[in-house]
Amino acid sequence: MSSVNDFAILSPRERVAPENQLLLERLDTLLPKLMAEQQLDMWLVINREKAEDPIYFTLVPQPTFAARRTTMLIFHRLADGSVEKLTVNRYPLGAPFTAAWQGGSLEQQWQALAELIIAKDPQRIGINVSDEWPVADGLTSALHSRLKSVLPQPFHNRLVSAEQLVVRWLEQRTDTELAIYPHIVSLARSAIAEAFSSKVITPGVTTTEDVAWYLRERFSQLQLPVWFMPYVTLQRPGLTCEQDTAFCGQSGVIRRGDILHTDVGICYLKLCTDTQEMAYVLKADEQDVPEGLKAALATGNQWQDILTRQFVAGRTGNEILKATQQKAKAAGILSSTYSHPLGFFGHAPGPTIGMWDNQSTTPVQGDWPLYANTAYAIEGNIKQAIPEWRNQLAQIMLEQSAYFDGKQVIYLAGRQTQWHLVR
Repeated sequence: MSSVNDFAILSPRERVAPENQLLLERLDTLLPKLMAEQQLDMWLVINREKAEDPIYFTLVPQPTFAARRTTMLIFHRLADGSVEKLTVNRYPLGAPFTAAWQGGSLEQQWQALAELIIAKDPQRIGINVSDEWPVADGLTSALHSRLKSVLPQPFHNRLVSAEQLVVRWLEQRTDTELAIYPHIVSLARSAIAEAFSSKVITPGVTTTEDVAWYLRERFSQLQLPVWFMPYVTLQRPGLTCEQDTAFCGQSGVIRRGDILHTDVGICYLKLCTDTQEMAYVLKADEQDVPEGLKAALATGNQWQDILTRQFVAGRTGNEILKATQQKAKAAGILSSTYSHPLGFFGHAPGPTIGMWDNQSTTPVQGDWPLYANTAYAIEGNIKQAIPEWRNQLAQIMLEQSAYFDGKQVIYLAGRQTQWHLVR
């Protein structure tokens, strides 16, 4: 990959139609299966302007910029398994939602919601409250209290947490999403290839911050939102990297003989990426990367292989982490694993497979099982002694977007197996 210019990028206006088609596919084919899986008869997503539920924008058509006033989405599972998509709003959303009520006062809106629920008579009503999953805790305390106040007492016991539905909705990818995801990941990887080149870096002049801002401004030019500020660090002989140091590297002026690392995350067509890659700045008398660094990157790829081979449907994040650690240790690899799901968020819900500051069991999120057709950032690092650096440790930090099809992990746009070279 050499340039973002090699890939098509739709304008914001052109993105609306495909984003809405993706939403319709999810609402019509995925949501009914997930509501049946979680045995929910109704799902309420209630939020207010400037306090939107974290999942609100994954459920509504574009262009939608806010939950105007108080916005109520009602998903009702019918006897035939399909799901009604209803709104009780002062301002109707339009297709694919049907307005069950519109206009009137806030008091009338709440009363209309209560009457609709009573008429539908659902036995299990999912609401977005959760102690453990922030993305599933979008129903504010005030709205929760108001909901209970307008419902008859017998309905209160029918209100249950929709946290498992929320996680499944956010983590599950459709066939169409998996078809377009490689293109999105390629945009991120090709921007990194641009940044890690002589087009951007002049050794002895350019700083790591300059490169980070190049990435940020490049994505801005392309109208591709970043979900965090890109960052770039360097390592070189003489800069200590200990076995127990979480992250090695520092900021500064880039010199010949440095190794560089970047971490980049963008979102496009509502899907997010998370990518880390490594570069080497050639010395004046070099044509290639030192053999010790080549070997270290190969070890990083070996660690990736060990990790992805542990992906088995139904296995939890904690189980995948433990198996990876055991096999990496047996192979003599000094590694740290902290992989996470991807999707509508860069740090999406689903099975947590280690954390950079916790290489042990992660309660709840780490206990979540692995499902087919879910996407992940295969993220972590290895440390290895570099002979050309007098056996000083170098840290190879890698992260590539991939998906699990139920049988194997497939990188969405390949992975880094060779160093980026800055001449």
